[in-house]
Amino acid sequence: MNAQTQSFILQGAAGPLECKLDLPPEAAPRGIALIAHPHPLYGGTLDNKVVQTLARAFIALGYVSVRMNFRGVGESGGTHDNGHGETDDMAQLHAHMCAQYPDLPVALSGFSFGTFVQSQLQKRLEQQHQPAERLVLVGCAAGKWALPEVPANTLLIHGEQDDTIPLTDVLDWARPQDLPVVVIPGADHFFHRKLHHIKQWVLDLWSR
Repeated sequence: MNAQTQSFILQGAAGPLECKLDLPPEAAPRGIALIAHPHPLYGGTLDNKVVQTLARAFIALGYVSVRMNFRGVGESGGTHDNGHGETDDMAQLHAHMCAQYPDLPVALSGFSFGTFVQSQLQKRLEQQHQPAERLVLVGCAAGKWALPEVPANTLLIHGEQDDTIPLTDVLDWARPQDLPVVVIPGADHFFHRKLHHIKQWVLDLWSR
């Protein structure tokens, strides 16, 4: 993402996991942000533009930002596991980062398929009595995947003209939970020419 991006390999259950880390300019970070990319079988990688936009937003908020290539993508081993093994791998990355930066809160963020992984991970963390402080779900995969309920402070961002995951599906999922949805007018699933809105909304709403 920039000259200061650090690459590392985490050994996962299905093979190596390629990860990239970016540090905030502050000497003491305020938290850790784990960011999950879109569907691996449709070109999703840790270098996806929405994923990088989320990483930049968290860096600006003072978070250590970490992205991981899911199984079978880039230098990561293994094969696609329909979100199950990917959630296992993200849980391993979570444990690794918490060991590197103990006592810091963790934020979970994802785009498209990555929202399924992160919402599943949050459920695991809740069962372990160590939930993430907050989730940011962009292009939420409601209707495509069986997303669980998420915390009331979750930030949902969706494109008005998303034809991959229709806004109506997201509203149908969010409505019973009384979750607000930030709708970006004119945005498609990949937020072409609208990426700056994602970063700005995360920055504006994170502390609310």
